[in-house]
Amino acid sequence: MDLVNYLASLGHEPRKIRGNDFWYHSPLRDERVPSFKVNRKINRWYDFGLGQGGNLIDFAILYQGCSVGDFISTFALRNNTKTTLLMRRPLDYSPDNKIEIKEVVSLRSDGLLKYLKERRVSIRIADLYCKEVRYRVGNKHFFSIGFPNRSGGFELRNAYFKSSSSPKDFSLLKGFSDRLLVFEGFMDFLTFRTLHPKLDETKRNFLILNSISLFERARDHMESHRSVGLYLDRDKAGLAWTQRALSIHKCYRDESAMYKNFKDLNEWAMHVGKHSFHL
Repeated sequence: MDLVNYLASLGHEPRKIRGNDFWYHSPLRDERVPSFKVNRKINRWYDFGLGQGGNLIDFAILYQGCSVGDFISTFALRNNTKTTLLMRRPLDYSPDNKIEIKEVVSLRSDGLLKYLKERRVSIRIADLYCKEVRYRVGNKHFFSIGFPNRSGGFELRNAYFKSSSSPKDFSLLKGFSDRLLVFEGFMDFLTFRTLHPKLDETKRNFLILNSISLFERARDHMESHRSVGLYLDRDKAGLAWTQRALSIHKCYRDESAMYKNFKDLNEWAMHVGKHSFHL
């Protein structure tokens, strides 16, 4: 099945087309600059923000939060889509721009501090966990809030850009507790800490997935704890992974009820919970 047609059936349309390369806002995460590419000639995708790619099934199991077998079974039962034969046009390749980290400093730029306030995140809290990362993409220079992962990469955010530097991985803040709190994105983690500024971190461990697609990779760390509270997004993928987690191990608990009418904890905070914050 054609990946472009499959994405269209899910409501995702390309933002630009260059030869056989179809560029999308990633269906697997939030972003403002399209960095999810489908090469229609070879029918494969690559998400530059996640550093992952593959075929249609690889995408579907991440998007749906299911196993290969579950996807194939469900697809076989409901699929009435006819296979589309595609016209093959010459490829128009251009070098993929990579993020090159130039400098890592403490948070200081007014624009980034303003962005944190707009997201209802305490600057004092953010300063405990984040850095200001200055980097180059092609011949252009940028700076963003950088949240480090366990492998030396950064999640990068500013008011106009959402991406990550390689290597992509989850982040682990580990103390001496057998209780773990899991967040899908670092803005949700910072939101939680802003809501609980006096929290004793020795009584909690924290794991930030940085992408729902890293849930399986993080399972060994999560399931080594007695109790795991899940603060995942309440979108299709996040809800699917929450339900799957609850079904596979007794340690998991769903903590997302507080923001059930919003996509995630930070979005809830920006609308309903903003008066509860210590900024």
